[in-house]
Amino acid sequence: MKKFIEEFKQFAMRGNVLDMAVGVIVGGAFNSIVTSLVNDVITPLIAIPMGKATFTDIVWVIGETQITIGNFIQAIFSFLITAFSVFVLVKTINILTKKREAEKPQEPAAPKISSTGQLLMEILEELKKKEA
Repeated sequence: MKKFIEEFKQFAMRGNVLDMAVGVIVGGAFNSIVTSLVNDVITPLIAIPMGKATFTDIVWVIGETQITIGNFIQAIFSFLITAFSVFVLVKTINILTKKREAEKPQEPAAPKISSTGQLLMEILEELKKKEA
């Protein structure tokens, strides 16, 4: 049991797990911002021409069943804004990564060995094998 607890501590304290935890927390906060943006700003602006206060007021009634299509429309807006934001973030990170790699000093290429040099290297390797 003690070994199991030690392994769990090692797993939980690895950098990737901590990075992921921070990402989940920041993602949750970002989700709140996007939800507020959609519900409190975008939806009312788009719903004005429809004569509704918000999309949540848009309901289809079929028999005795109410289908709240407005909630679905708001979810679509939230998804599109979130997906676009993640796309921009990933694109920016990729550009910065490429830029950083381009600025790194490049390792000099290994000198080319002539066919004579290659032959000498092979002879040297054979001699070492015979000595062993």
